[in-house]
Amino acid sequence: MTEILKNWIVKNLLLAVGLIIVLVLVSALGLNLITHHGRELVVPDFTNMKVSEAQYTAAVEDMRIEIVDSVYIRRMGRGLIYSQNPKPGAKVKKGRRILLTINSVTPKKVQMPNLVGYSMRQAKAELSSRGLVLGKLMYVSDMATNNVLRQLIGNMEVVPGKMVESGTAVNLMVGLNSSDSQTYVPDVKGLKYMRAVDVIHDNSLNVKKLVFDASVKNYSDSLDAVVVRQGPEASMAPILMGSDVTLYLSVDPAKTIMKK
Repeated sequence: MTEILKNWIVKNLLLAVGLIIVLVLVSALGLNLITHHGRELVVPDFTNMKVSEAQYTAAVEDMRIEIVDSVYIRRMGRGLIYSQNPKPGAKVKKGRRILLTINSVTPKKVQMPNLVGYSMRQAKAELSSRGLVLGKLMYVSDMATNNVLRQLIGNMEVVPGKMVESGTAVNLMVGLNSSDSQTYVPDVKGLKYMRAVDVIHDNSLNVKKLVFDASVKNYSDSLDAVVVRQGPEASMAPILMGSDVTLYLSVDPAKTIMKK
């Protein structure tokens, strides 16, 4: 064995094998350092932050942010971050780009349609298609129930063709025939915020108040919030059209039971 080890060919082969092993180990170590193998970062929640706050947070977390789109949400602060990809809580590598959508600083404007003569449901659909929302239903005596008589923003009538901010709530004055003036309170418990409001309106009722609990911390949370209580409760007892319903909402899993 000693004689074999003294052979220069064998010695060179052993040296080459040793060198290859060292190179492989160094390469593997270097690759791990470059790719941060096995090391993942948790994406923070940037929603509702100012861009400057998001930039600072991203730098601290060894990430990068990039604004890729904007929307206009009337009830959200101008210039705040509306959504992000990847979502909060996702695991990413160091240096990952987080793509952000912000709420536009300048409100988008849309043309007010002519809703007079529409049924309440037709008017609601038309408002939605324009990026507007149904506000309050105001019932007055008329021969045709739920026929739109006037369209208003606040208490002021708004003429067709006027440019208004996207997301504006439009109140509708609608007819109410005394022989067809009653409805029922639907059960909206377990429904998300926007769907619950739709169901209330579809039953010719108004949302008096939305009460969000402490688990709802921002606008994004409100969209995911579920109705956990309502007043009055659902009933088959008739109620006058245009009556008010108050909704209590939460995103707390202990309180929320989603409807199928």
